Amino acid sequence: MPHVCLKVPTAGGKTFIACNALKTIFDAFGTFDSDRRYDDRPRVVVWLVPSVAILEQTLKNLSNAAHPYRQKINAHFGHRVEVLDKAALLQGVGFNASSVQEQLTIMVFSFDSLRARNKEDRKIFQENGNLQSFEHLVGTENDVTLGAVIKQLHPVVVVDESHNAESELSVDMLKELNPCFILDLTATPRKNSNIISFIDALELKKESMVKLPVIVYNHQDKTEVVNSALQLQRRLELQAKEEESKGGKYIRPIVLFQAQPRTGDDHTTFEKLKAKLVELKIPEEQIRLKTADHDEIKNENLMSRDCPVRYIITVNALKEGWDCPFAYILASLADKSSAVDVEQVLGRVLRQPYVMNHAFPLLNMSYVLTASSKFRETLHNIVKGLNRAGFSEQDYKIAMPEESTTPEAPSAESAEQLQLADVVTSKEDDIDIARIVVPTAASPAEEITTQNIAVMELAVIKQSEAFEKAVVATQETKSAIIPNELQSLMKTYRIKEVFRAQAEQLRLPQFYMKVPSNDLFVMGEKEIPVAKEYLLEDFQLSKADRHITFEGIEAELYRVDLDESKKSTRPFLFV
Repeated sequence: MPHVCLKVPTAGGKTFIACNALKTIFDAFGTFDSDRRYDDRPRVVVWLVPSVAILEQTLKNLSNAAHPYRQKINAHFGHRVEVLDKAALLQGVGFNASSVQEQLTIMVFSFDSLRARNKEDRKIFQENGNLQSFEHLVGTENDVTLGAVIKQLHPVVVVDESHNAESELSVDMLKELNPCFILDLTATPRKNSNIISFIDALELKKESMVKLPVIVYNHQDKTEVVNSALQLQRRLELQAKEEESKGGKYIRPIVLFQAQPRTGDDHTTFEKLKAKLVELKIPEEQIRLKTADHDEIKNENLMSRDCPVRYIITVNALKEGWDCPFAYILASLADKSSAVDVEQVLGRVLRQPYVMNHAFPLLNMSYVLTASSKFRETLHNIVKGLNRAGFSEQDYKIAMPEESTTPEAPSAESAEQLQLADVVTSKEDDIDIARIVVPTAASPAEEITTQNIAVMELAVIKQSEAFEKAVVATQETKSAIIPNELQSLMKTYRIKEVFRAQAEQLRLPQFYMKVPSNDLFVMGEKEIPVAKEYLLEDFQLSKADRHITFEGIEAELYRVDLDESKKSTRPFLFV
């Protein structure tokens, strides 16, 4: 049973890749007939996700006919698609022996739903009268349960965030599904993963899919963190408005305030932080809470022009399964005496709005603001967060200036990530509202830019220039570009100088084939490069000749002589 893994960093489009992969997988099992149905094989997909948040998001997107995910699946399967959750499957809604033969059925489950840890989950393995149409499939001697039906349908299994499904219980769960194919999607695959596709950070950055580098600034205290977050948000929004006035897209930059977990009255909890922001005359409609038990953005379209939200307060509720390209700033308000735990939330600010490079450099990067006396540990957590998002240690560099109390202009050495350190000790551990400068609706010329924001803006411009040079350098090289993380796993050798000139003169032929033109304004044929897909058209391995002759060998003539360069004897082939 094929079990393959696609390694794609956060914001790399894992779900969209899986939606496209379904047709490729089912095509390998047979071909469409005139009614666009596969040869006798039910088209069933079990889509597994690790959390309730991702479950809700996946169900919503796959069920929405206007979403690119569903549009792609509809195009591939002739709009004969049904997306069902556990409740609908147990009730037999849109799910019977006839429907699975006539359409693509996608069943979305959480991992825990199939691990059967509680009474509700065990309903999957209990006899169900709503599924009697499958009795012929499971056999009259067996109970007709949802679990037994899925097992007999031999589904294609898509495992989202597959690094969360490596336990013995999870492996047993996958075996019980009796899949015909397993497709793992993850940014951080396990060592035993069968990786067949690898995407690195540079590719995502070149395609304007992620906001890199990450600018990290350590402040003296929490008050400066809030101050910088408010000022930076205003600065970004003014630039976004100016870009839109010049024909750009609508962007409303959002700040994610990571509040201290509620472990004591002296900590900045999310309730206290919201009260302080309201006290600063920030409209309450612009502030939302997102915690494990309090979700004020559940039904909010954060990218809508009508949405007023600019500040979201969370603890660790945005670990995964929540994406908003308008999120630019992660401001952590943890205790100064602890290393800030930001790695889980960092991935939420990496996605680039509209997957395009913006005219203003500040809109192409993301920002982490902290106030930690253990900043080196905090920085380690930020780097670990990039690792969890699928970016390896080779995909970024960190400039490490000496500790000081005055921020300095950054160097341009790093093309992926910059850290500006302002590490000082301060007894102040709360937010002083009197020291916060609340931005107003001033024009860009009248805007008050704090020293912190000025330093970060200088860093962004230098890093943007450095990255553009790095991209140009990689595009100009004549050698194949190997992802950084794979370079350490490969043996590479430099060509000998004596052969370099001859090798550079080699020209490999490019074959083209003529195909009918589908352009409305161009008649006749056009030439396209020959690809293996065209050569394999209508080829079926099951119908190919199985007879292989091993007796025949190629005649070769050698001479054995001294090799003066190596002072040894070796054979030479006559060509």
